[in-house]
Amino acid sequence: MLDFSELVLNTAEPVYAQINEFVKRKIFLGKVKKGDPLPSRRELATLLKINPNTAQKAFRALEEAGLVLTPKNTVSILYFDEELLLEIQREMTADIVAEFVKKLKENKLSFDEVTVLLRQEWEKGEKE
Repeated sequence: MLDFSELVLNTAEPVYAQINEFVKRKIFLGKVKKGDPLPSRRELATLLKINPNTAQKAFRALEEAGLVLTPKNTVSILYFDEELLLEIQREMTADIVAEFVKKLKENKLSFDEVTVLLRQEWEKGEKE
């Protein structure tokens, strides 16, 4: 079962969006697999200390995104195909790169300086 106890909620984003992002990240990192069960909406609300309606909204968003399947009268499960997995990987990687570039620009680094630093770091990682 997907362990939501690791999710630390913040006040900057809607809770349902944070839950959606948490699930996507777990999929992206390979920490969960297709068919893994999810807690019930009520269990999730209790665990995260959120309103049950918010938990319901999170599940609805996950279902609409194609990440969760809730067959009639059974537990909800993670459900994603290769295409959706690739989309999540692209999205998560794009977010990492965007944040990285933003920080580099804040530090007033040029593209050429960044290229040199990236190459050095990349090669250092290959030697380790």
